[in-house]
Amino acid sequence: MTRAEVMRWVCCACVLTPFIVPPASAQAPTPDEHGFIVAEPEAMVPIEGSRSVRLLGATGEPGMYVMRITFAAGSGTKPHFHDQARYITVIEGTWWVALGPEASTYDPDKMRPLKPGSFIYEPPNGVHYDEARDEDVTVQITGVGPVKTTRLEQ
Repeated sequence: MTRAEVMRWVCCACVLTPFIVPPASAQAPTPDEHGFIVAEPEAMVPIEGSRSVRLLGATGEPGMYVMRITFAAGSGTKPHFHDQARYITVIEGTWWVALGPEASTYDPDKMRPLKPGSFIYEPPNGVHYDEARDEDVTVQITGVGPVKTTRLEQ
């Protein structure tokens, strides 16, 4: 395995960790006395050493979750899928994705760019991979947990 391939697998493991283990940031805003949750932009910045902000729930627990993840330029995932549907909005940066059955084999030339404001619905078991190329990218992911992520062997 080349050094570049090792680095891609390490990045993949780092990217997928928040989907398997609750994020270390764990700074989910708390509801007020009436049950409302309000998070200002400055409250939705990952704490130092983290890439994610948990806004509601957790991927490993039953119920709805909302999280924001910031991917560093040059990081991404290899082909994988989740057993639950996910709803993703690109908040900042250009997010590169490959979706569907042809995404079961990693090929960066088959990825398409999605600009800020773009929306992705990933159906349960929908194979995909993604990447932040030349800039950091922040996405917001919503779904219902618990979620199981399965990586496809390459």
